Amino acid sequence: MDAIQLIYLVPLLPLLGFIINGLGRNALSKSVTGFIGSAVIFLSFCLSVWIFFAVSSEGFTTQNISYFNFIDVYKLHIPFEFQVDQLTSVFLLIITGVGFLIHVYSVSYMKEESQSGFGRYFSYLNLFVFSMLILVLGGNYVIMFIGWEGVGLCSYLLIGFWFKDHANNNAAKKAFVMNRIGDMGFLLAMFWMVSLYGTVSYHDLYNSDNGIITALSTINSHAIVGITLLLFVGAMGKSAQIPLYTWLPDAMAGPTPVSALIHAATMVTAGIYMIARSNILYSLAPATLAVVAGIGLATAIFAAIIALKQNDIKKVLAYSTVSQLGYMFLGLGVGAFSAAVFHVMTHAFFKALLFLAAGSVIHAMGGEQDITKMGGLGKKMKITYVTFFIATLAISGIPPFAGFFSKDEILSAAFAQSPVLYILGFGGALLTAFYMFRLMAMTFKGKFRGTPEQEHHLHESPAAMTVPLIILAILSAFGGFLGLPELFVNDGNEIDKFLSPVFEHSKQFIIIKEVPQQTELILLVVSSVLIIIVSIWAWNKYKKYAPSVSENGLVKAIKNKFYVDEIYDAVFVRPYRSLSTFLNNVFDKRGIDGIVNGVGKTVNYGSRQLRLLQSGQVGSYLLLMVIGLLILFIIQLFTK
Repeated sequence: MDAIQLIYLVPLLPLLGFIINGLGRNALSKSVTGFIGSAVIFLSFCLSVWIFFAVSSEGFTTQNISYFNFIDVYKLHIPFEFQVDQLTSVFLLIITGVGFLIHVYSVSYMKEESQSGFGRYFSYLNLFVFSMLILVLGGNYVIMFIGWEGVGLCSYLLIGFWFKDHANNNAAKKAFVMNRIGDMGFLLAMFWMVSLYGTVSYHDLYNSDNGIITALSTINSHAIVGITLLLFVGAMGKSAQIPLYTWLPDAMAGPTPVSALIHAATMVTAGIYMIARSNILYSLAPATLAVVAGIGLATAIFAAIIALKQNDIKKVLAYSTVSQLGYMFLGLGVGAFSAAVFHVMTHAFFKALLFLAAGSVIHAMGGEQDITKMGGLGKKMKITYVTFFIATLAISGIPPFAGFFSKDEILSAAFAQSPVLYILGFGGALLTAFYMFRLMAMTFKGKFRGTPEQEHHLHESPAAMTVPLIILAILSAFGGFLGLPELFVNDGNEIDKFLSPVFEHSKQFIIIKEVPQQTELILLVVSSVLIIIVSIWAWNKYKKYAPSVSENGLVKAIKNKFYVDEIYDAVFVRPYRSLSTFLNNVFDKRGIDGIVNGVGKTVNYGSRQLRLLQSGQVGSYLLLMVIGLLILFIIQLFTK
């Protein structure tokens, strides 16, 4: 049996889980709900592994599977189709593999929820995975957009899962609205493609033999630059880049496993996938790639600076995600598409681990998220401590952990394009090491700073939560070896070789200079030494944390996230609300309602006056008849 022909089961199984858990949320027990919710993702993962081996086999070529005509109007034909290639298979493994571990973890983490709430949670989680799978499997931009909107909807439902707290509802609405801004760019790009090329299918646009885009040789044409910029606007919204990043830190309002799913395996990686999928289009628009690299680098540094002074354990990790996504966009912007995808994979491992370990800490602390009220947890929670430490080493880029290899590949590509990009990117990496080891030290070292009751209840999380942590820790420790650079192996980077069929046509237009091996080795050694020094400095500085009374203006600004939310509120939200109030009170109530009500009053008044003609007196009716005949006579007389 051909694995590719069964690919429809990969998204179908989570959809069935959503339907069963959604409809049976009041009837099914928590154990049955958790089993169904996790089992469907595990089966999808098994199928994804099978598909991965089929894609890896010798002689495999990209396959398009069309199921039915989704849109068929005049000359526009958009089928419901899936495209299976190396890029698809990698993302399928990330989504279903990490997603399964998060589902298993959720069974224990959410056990205090009511039966109905537990079922609702798992149905939303299954729908989230289904939507992300549709996004990466789609064979054209319309099918991708269905999944794109699906993950947006699910993020709204899951961020506001505890909807009785109004702050959670505001966070959910913020995520939904800011994503809609980006989605408008995606929609306009699709309309432009249909207008220009008459199709949105990857095969028709990018096929090496007869694809429309690959047949073009015009670099930086207005149409291609415009389309790629609009697609990037969509990616900025989903993947939280400046200026559309502020929704992601607020998304911490949802349950911690949801944060892990959004930040690691789904949603925020959608923008990276979309640009990687559109690599040929972007290779014809170097101007857009420069914008992508610039925005990505700015986001990486800006978010890392904000993370330096955050005290909410989940907020630190949220800004860390924004920063790491910036590195992925930097990789895309310099043409290192496979390096960006490699960092997506390693980031999924260590970021899922960081959030789930943070959830373990919050679970032990009775819901407390402020790291200034923690400390000394390493003695009570050894598994959480060790796994969190491994994830911290990985994200900080310390060899030989996963993040070291993927981040190094992006920075090497940046160095090949411009040493300035490398220096700025490496500066962001130093900030990452500092704020992550600050987080580690304040949480797990020193004396406990919480209440005696919290200290009394400190304990390691149950196996259902710690086993996923251990698996993710192993992946965070050794996952980077899948992408060893040529500096260490003769065969070259395995990830790069595996993904090369997807990106080979872009190399006709993007030439990445190779960094000499001696230079690369020097950069590796120097960067590793500096990162280790910064990590040790942060560890020693915060392992005996004591609250500081005085704060200068810069520290206060960083703590308050440079007041970006307040600026947005003043520039966009308040004027919009004022305009809405004006339009409601003046234009709507006095204008539109005045006209509508005025017409009603006029008709009402006229009918009241006309009814007086019906007096019931025969003489009056005869008089009216005579007057009517007289009027007709006059009209006839003067119209001849």
